[in-house]
Amino acid sequence: MDVTIAIDCMGGDFGPSITLPAVIHFLQRDDQAKVILVGLPAEVEGAVAREKRRFGDRLRFRAASEVVGMDDSLATALRIKKDSSMRVAVDLVKAGEAQAAVSAGNTGALMAISRFVLKTLPGIDRPAIASILPTLRGYTYVLDLGANVDCEPQHLLQFGIMADLLYSAVEHKERPTVGLLNIGEEDIKGNEVVKQAGDLLKESGLNFFGNVEGNDIYKGTTDIVVCDGFVGNVLLKTSEGLARMLATFLREEFSRNPLRKIAALFALPALNGFKKRVDPRRYNGASLLGLRGIVVKSHGSADQMAFANAIERAAEAARNRLVERISERMARNAPQTVQ
Repeated sequence: MDVTIAIDCMGGDFGPSITLPAVIHFLQRDDQAKVILVGLPAEVEGAVAREKRRFGDRLRFRAASEVVGMDDSLATALRIKKDSSMRVAVDLVKAGEAQAAVSAGNTGALMAISRFVLKTLPGIDRPAIASILPTLRGYTYVLDLGANVDCEPQHLLQFGIMADLLYSAVEHKERPTVGLLNIGEEDIKGNEVVKQAGDLLKESGLNFFGNVEGNDIYKGTTDIVVCDGFVGNVLLKTSEGLARMLATFLREEFSRNPLRKIAALFALPALNGFKKRVDPRRYNGASLLGLRGIVVKSHGSADQMAFANAIERAAEAARNRLVERISERMARNAPQTVQ
């Protein structure tokens, strides 16, 4: 199925030096996809012209005159830089010229622009950020990861519904298990918001597992873990810090003396296997759920492989009609949501 992805080429820590080769890599792997590269003409247009012979109309260019910086305020991104590469990419989704947009730029700005331009779907009070964490059984989808620090029970219900449909669309598994992050497995545990959310999830028709604790995330107890954005963002940053610490510890221990350096050579296959299993590049691409269009946020420091994976996630969600599926599901669930 043909799908067109709008790419903010200027976003992230590295801009076109990463986004352009990532797009080429993606197009080589997906011969049915099309891409619109959005960026400053001086930095992007020439690369598009050079690749036209290979990809034809599968690769197009759309000019933008501004770039949203990683330290720009939301007001600057929304009200001043109206012709930024990020804004133009999201505008293309709004106009129907693209089915999804991908950016590695400022997360807050991307969420604000996407919500302003695309608006939320009926029945969705707040968009949520969903991403993937590796587990002993593969990986788990977790949301919200920072868009909503204060949530009501119905918001957590909506997160669960959206994640269920995202998982089904991208992973092709119907009725994934959904867990509610809590301080204990028992129904009596947690604050009032979480307890009420648990009651709503039980009645939702989802494949609700029940409460899960923090250690259940990396066990892979459920396919999906739902939490508010405050908890989710702390979880995400803690996980990233722990991964960096473990990698540093391994390097230090294997380079402590010549004997250990020799041992490291023998352990290299196991170390490479470990690195591959926890490599964050494999899981790059956070979906901004609940909008009237598909927007995927890549990590700002993503390399070529990671950014290409984010594009693939966007394409898969578009091909499987994620927005339409959420809209249809929320229409059926309307009596349980806040309008």
